[in-house]
Amino acid sequence: MRKNKFYAALTIAALSATMFVGCGESKEEATTTTTTSSVEATEEATTEATEATEEATTEATEEATTEATEEATTEATEEATTEATEGAAEITETVYPFTFTELDGTEVVIESEPEKIVSMGPNVTEILYALGAGDKLVGRTDYCSYPEEVSSVESIGTMYTPDIEKIVSLEPDVVLGSTHFDAEVESNIKEQGIVTAALYDESEYTGVYDIITKVGQIVNKNAEAAEVVASMKEDVSEVIDILAKAETKPTVYYVVGYGEYGDYTAGGDTFIGGLIEVAGGENIAKEVSGWSYDLESLVAADPEIIVIGTGMKDDFVTQENYKDLTAVKEGKVYEIDNDLLELQGPRNSEGIKALAEIIHPELFTE
Repeated sequence: MRKNKFYAALTIAALSATMFVGCGESKEEATTTTTTSSVEATEEATTEATEATEEATTEATEEATTEATEEATTEATEEATTEATEGAAEITETVYPFTFTELDGTEVVIESEPEKIVSMGPNVTEILYALGAGDKLVGRTDYCSYPEEVSSVESIGTMYTPDIEKIVSLEPDVVLGSTHFDAEVESNIKEQGIVTAALYDESEYTGVYDIITKVGQIVNKNAEAAEVVASMKEDVSEVIDILAKAETKPTVYYVVGYGEYGDYTAGGDTFIGGLIEVAGGENIAKEVSGWSYDLESLVAADPEIIVIGTGMKDDFVTQENYKDLTAVKEGKVYEIDNDLLELQGPRNSEGIKALAEIIHPELFTE
C-alpha cells in the first residue's frame, strides 16, 4: 500500500510537467518547471514512503514484540506450571523405606509410614499436631504441653529419665526426639528394636524449617509441612520488613538460666541467638559458643534490654547479682513465653515477632 502511494506521487509529478509544457511555455521554461516539479514530487513521495516505512516497521515491530512476549509468557507459565506440578508431586507422598541423615551423620531408615509414634520432645509434639498427625501420638513426655489436647496422650516420663518399659509397651513404630534426646536413653530404646530419630539443628534459627520438613517426610505429611514452613517464612518476612525502619539496634541479653548454679544464655552459634538478631537486637553473647555465660561478662556488657521466661522476672530483678544492671534499674526486663523461642517448632515465627515487639516497641504501635 505504501509503495502505491510512492508511485502515485511520481505519476502526479509527471502529469503536472506535461500540463505545463502543453500551455505554450518555452522549452527551457518547461524543462525547468518539469525538473522542479519532479524534484518536489520526488521529495514528497520519498517523505511519504519513509513515513510509511517507519510506520510499517513500527507496526511490525510492535506486532512481533507482542507475539514474542505472549509466546514467552505462555512458555514461562507452562514451564512454571509444570515445575509446580512436578514439585507438588514430589512432596505429596513419601516413598518408603525412607532414609534420612541426622545432624551427627547417622542414617535412619523408616521402613513404612508410622502409625504409632512416641515423642521425646515438646517441639516434635507441636510439629506433629501442626501437620495434622497428632492422632499418631501414643506417648509423650511430661514436658509436652502444647497444644492442650496432648494432655490426653499417655506420658512416658521425662526426656532424661523416661520409662523405657512403658515406651516398649506402647509398641511405637518410631520414637522421635529432639534437642535434649539423651544419647544413653536413645541407645536403650534402640536396644529394644525400636527405631529412633533425633531431629534438631541448634546452630541456625532457619534449622526449624528443616526439622519440620523431615518430620513431614517421616509421617507422610509433606504438603502440610511445606504449608507450615511457607506460612512461618511469610510471618518472619513481614516482621523483617517492619524492622527495616529501625534506627537503632539495642543490646539484648536472653536469660536461659541464672542464680547460684551459674548464668546461661544463647550464644552466637545457637538458634535462639539467631532469633535475637532477626528480631532486631544485638545479642551481647554473640561471641560466645553454646549456652554457658558468666556474671562478669554480663555486668561488663550491661545490656539495654533483658528478656526472660514468663514467671521468672520478679525473682531475677531482686537478685543481688543483677539489681544494678541498667536494664533492671530502668525497668527494661521483659517476660516472654520462652517456649516460643526455645522449642524449635511452628511457633518460632511468633517468637520472633514477640521479641521484635519487645526490642522495637516504637515500630509496633498498632
